Amino acid sequence: MTDKPNLLRRLAAIFYDLLLLLSVLFVATALILPFNAGEAFTQHWFFSLYLLTLSFIFYGWFWTHGGQTLGLRAWKLQVLTTDQQPISWLQAFLRFSSAIVSWSLFGLGFGWSLIEKDRRCWHDVFSNTSIFIKN
Repeated sequence: MTDKPNLLRRLAAIFYDLLLLLSVLFVATALILPFNAGEAFTQHWFFSLYLLTLSFIFYGWFWTHGGQTLGLRAWKLQVLTTDQQPISWLQAFLRFSSAIVSWSLFGLGFGWSLIEKDRRCWHDVFSNTSIFIKN
């Protein structure tokens, strides 16, 4: 497992995962909607934190349990440490947090993989992880 995927393949896996994550967040919202009298959540920091926490748990669980979300599995990719070991929850947290920063800066952190020799994004570098093509 030494091959590194290109950016397009990584983005395809991210898109797959985004569809699944959105459905999880819809269900999570439906579960707590009765606690807000069925009204939409507007300007509630708790709701944003709730969704962000669930998103982290979604990705963190998959990354720490086999290194593959469903999108990564579909594209035959796997998240591992740079020495190809399973990642820890701390690494998952660092990866998740820094990926948010990467997206916040107009995807610059992802574009970094186009010039980095090991095709790693900022969140890979920061969390000492990498995406490998799984044979």
